[in-house]
Amino acid sequence: MPAARGAGVALHATNRAAEWAFHDLGLHCLELTHGVRNTASCRVAQKAGFALEGTKRSATLHADGWHDMHPHARVNG
Repeated sequence: MPAARGAGVALHATNRAAEWAFHDLGLHCLELTHGVRNTASCRVAQKAGFALEGTKRSATLHADGWHDMHPHARVNG
């Protein structure tokens, strides 16, 4: 929502979801993917400790065509 932009809501939610996945579910590695043009999501991923792992070319089909995606990963520990 526009009112929440810049308030750290997405970062907090991403960190809480990662903590839950690591500690409650026992997962070792998480992947987060977003469109390469979505710079806000890229910033959130990086601030939450998800390392950029490259570019997946034409990985997702949207209404306006195929989009390249950025996969990020975060490993527990």
